[in-house]
Amino acid sequence: MAEKTLIRGINDGLRTALGQDAEVVVLGEDVGKNGGVFRATEGLWEEFGDERVIDTPLAEAGIVGAAVGMAVNGLRPVAEIQFMGFIYPAFEQIVTHVARLRTRTQGQYPASLVIRAPYGGGIRAPELHSDSTESFFVHTPGLKVVVPSTPSDAKGLLLAAIRDPDPVIYLEPMKIYRSFREEVPEGWHEVPIGKARKVRAGDDVTLIAWGAMVPVAQRAAHSCAERGISCEVLDLRSLYPLDEEAVIASVKKTGRAVIIHEAPKTAGLGAELAARIHELAFLWMEAPVERVTGYDVPVPMFALEDDFRPGPGRIEAAVQKVIHF
Repeated sequence: MAEKTLIRGINDGLRTALGQDAEVVVLGEDVGKNGGVFRATEGLWEEFGDERVIDTPLAEAGIVGAAVGMAVNGLRPVAEIQFMGFIYPAFEQIVTHVARLRTRTQGQYPASLVIRAPYGGGIRAPELHSDSTESFFVHTPGLKVVVPSTPSDAKGLLLAAIRDPDPVIYLEPMKIYRSFREEVPEGWHEVPIGKARKVRAGDDVTLIAWGAMVPVAQRAAHSCAERGISCEVLDLRSLYPLDEEAVIASVKKTGRAVIIHEAPKTAGLGAELAARIHELAFLWMEAPVERVTGYDVPVPMFALEDDFRPGPGRIEAAVQKVIHF
């Protein structure tokens, strides 16, 4: 198996899908000859041509609307939105058509399409390029939402999303696009949607994270271990459907939970996770659930970006709080 970065895992997944399934098409702004703003589609236009890798106008509603039409006619489109903050013009298409197509037609029309969107902060991008609004899509019935945190999962979740009969929002953590490498399986490789990944076993506290927050949680767990606190790290991978079984099993074992996400605290996915933990594991809890999140403000500019995003120090403080409750 070749070692790849997360962005190359995505590229490998797209190349594999295009090569093995004639119904797969890729479309979006600059995905063709330019290879995408982050080079996720680099080389695909040259290999598969402009009828399979399609450059579109700068019109997100048009991109997603075209993908809906393709899906209805039996194709498996993978639509790229350059940044999550640019997806809002397409929100009407996603909520009104993408998410409701199978229900509206009682399953008579297919809705197998993927919408890829880089998200999150940490790359010193300007306003609207660093949003983390995954809860919008988790709250929309009819959509599945996945977020890889490793190169292998990037490929595996993408191929699973392409094969899934439901529409999938595939969110890509920009901060860790090229931050590390790992072995990625060759050929068709799927990671099941709806299954979390145990990153690190532990006994005292469960740290729950996804995307770029997973390596941050790992660093915090390592620091806590040096103080004698054993943290279990759980990577959700799939935000909807949620692996409730894995979350509850881990929390019942440790008795404590800290949830980490970049999105603002109010009505973030962490609130839903905390509610489910208290509903299903209350009698096993040694302390209330803690949340370490972004703040309830727009993502700030460069000088304050690192203060906005959760870091190991804030996570370690939350761990201390639940340990000493």
